[in-house]
Amino acid sequence: MTSDSFNLPLLLRQKAQRYAASLGISLEQFIVSAVAEKVEILTEHHKYLVFPELTSRWGASGLAVPIVHGTGLRVQTLAIASQQWGLSAEQITAEYDLSEAQVNAALAFYAVHQQEIDEAIAFEVALESVHNV
Repeated sequence: MTSDSFNLPLLLRQKAQRYAASLGISLEQFIVSAVAEKVEILTEHHKYLVFPELTSRWGASGLAVPIVHGTGLRVQTLAIASQQWGLSAEQITAEYDLSEAQVNAALAFYAVHQQEIDEAIAFEVALESVHNV
């Protein structure tokens, strides 16, 4: 790991020290954790700049869940409708009362992020099977 030197404003440093102490970690560990968290948030936000019809919400798992902006409808729901149920984009538009742009953005997002969305779907299926036993 490289060593960086920087100065925090006094009040920010004091607040950070209090939070670090309450967590039982050093100030350096707290700062590394805070920067990592911020980078993750910005990375998630950047995904949606290319898809303005989409946004995300924080799921129960603590991970960002991609949704159609202004709805709450998850991208993975539309991926299932397309991939597993064989619905066309036009049928999905009608079924979920969405615009063509919203459906096309969701399906394009799925194409780019297929592995992570498929993993989320598989996780939910496994979770449901455990609870339905």
